[in-house]
Amino acid sequence: MPLAHRTLPTPAAIGRLLLGWGAVLALALAGPALAAPLPGAPLALLLAAIVAVILACAFGVVQEAEHLAARLGDPYGSLVLTLSIVLIEVVLIVAVMLGPGEHATIARDSVMAVSMIIMNLVIGLCLLAGGMRHRGLLHNRAGTSAYLAMILVLGSLGLAVPAVLGTSGSLDARQEIAVIILTTLVYAVFLARQMGPQAGDFQEVSARPAPSADAASADGDGDGDGDGDGGILAVLREHRPEILGRLGLLVATVLPIVLLSHDMAELLEIGLSRAGAPPALAGLLIAMIVFLPESITAVRAALAGQMQRAVNLCHGALVSTVGLTIPAVLVIGLLTRQEVVLGESAVNLLLLGTTLLLSAMTFASRRVGAIHGLAHLAVFAVYVLALTAG
Repeated sequence: MPLAHRTLPTPAAIGRLLLGWGAVLALALAGPALAAPLPGAPLALLLAAIVAVILACAFGVVQEAEHLAARLGDPYGSLVLTLSIVLIEVVLIVAVMLGPGEHATIARDSVMAVSMIIMNLVIGLCLLAGGMRHRGLLHNRAGTSAYLAMILVLGSLGLAVPAVLGTSGSLDARQEIAVIILTTLVYAVFLARQMGPQAGDFQEVSARPAPSADAASADGDGDGDGDGDGGILAVLREHRPEILGRLGLLVATVLPIVLLSHDMAELLEIGLSRAGAPPALAGLLIAMIVFLPESITAVRAALAGQMQRAVNLCHGALVSTVGLTIPAVLVIGLLTRQEVVLGESAVNLLLLGTTLLLSAMTFASRRVGAIHGLAHLAVFAVYVLALTAG
């Protein structure tokens, strides 16, 4: 059966799985030996080996995600990659909170780093690379506007409100419960609308004239492409073995990336402390590695002229990160009586506000390009400058 063969992992996929999980097992077994301080050269070699394994697994994730996206279409294909990575990232943050030591600012630092990476570095690269190849890129302004609205509201609830209403960046129990409920409700409704009645807002647009109202009505979902709820359900029924097989393979390949990133974080902190660099820089580098598969897929989509797919991956990842991380860490904080510091510094709030304003101006245009990308990359450079100066 041809369909059955497509659900089986290829030799290359099996090799990546063995490489990733083998590295995780090797690090676990070598834990006692790595507990002692490593000299500079072995530390650098170990870091390089971990990064190489992560890159190999990342390309495997990208491959499976692209197959799923081609089969499911957007926004469903992008959601598979986004949610698989974001959910594992949230689990990693929660695991750190439940572990030994004080980690009051881990959620704040993670969300801020992810925001700057996705909205400035990755989006900037997409716009710059795609814009230079295609001169201009079209995006679906309805979907992009919805993303930016969610990022503004959820980001304000998670990072700005605690800085204004909280004490030293922390909310009291009553305020935390309110933020948990509101964030969860807003994110759940957004996700339901994105996957249901407004799915067409997150699909690619073309330079062709929009379909007439009669054609859109006959299409059934208002976007003129026939890919409404009935379409996705039909695809799931017809290709269930292949979709489930690729989804399982994607998750199995993502897990080593996150687990190895956790080990790499400790080595990076040691290396950066020896070099006199700020500890927060390690969090930035880890966030870049964790979201590497999504970043690669987004840039490749932009190079192919699929700007809305790049937007779905980038902005969708940030909406999911904030919408899932903030409630999760606040619930853990309430249950374990840990202090959770969410309020950001004035400098980071300024950079976040600048990023949101720049994003609104960038995507207000129907056609975006390299100049917009250059502006976003400049803001990311300022963020790195502020981070290293701190």
